[in-house]
Amino acid sequence: MKPEDIEELTQLINFLKAHQVAEFDLDRGDLKIRLKFQPQENAPVGLADLARLLASAPPAVAQAAAAAAQSLPSADSRTADEQAGLHLVKSPIVGTFYASPSPGAASFVSAGDHVEKGQVLCIIEAMKLMNEIESDAAGEIIKCLVSNGQAIEFGQPLFTIRPD
Repeated sequence: MKPEDIEELTQLINFLKAHQVAEFDLDRGDLKIRLKFQPQENAPVGLADLARLLASAPPAVAQAAAAAAQSLPSADSRTADEQAGLHLVKSPIVGTFYASPSPGAASFVSAGDHVEKGQVLCIIEAMKLMNEIESDAAGEIIKCLVSNGQAIEFGQPLFTIRPD
């Protein structure tokens, strides 16, 4: 890393700590950074809070955070899915998403597959435990909204299903 990159990373860490952000991912080409801080006993920070914090951030930090935020599904797309009669399967926990039971194995489900209620859709790893996430509706998988190995938040949409 270049000295200016280290300075930028230091600014980012100080900013995240000052605003009590628990976890942050940054991907820039070959550079991948994941920062996790000890959780505080405060209320969770939402997207509106993040936007307010970015307004007061140094330019380099704001650019990095804005680029990371673009990978999040938008509220408009979620609303459109719900209005189209599609069912959203949401994460019941915070963790890491895995589409298959082991590396190199086939995915539990793919777009176009028909699933039954209770069928395993994916695994979310939380605190070294592998939690199978089951479908809460029968129907056709329309889209997987997250990628393998992605950090997942509580309530984050994972799949869209067209109910039977």
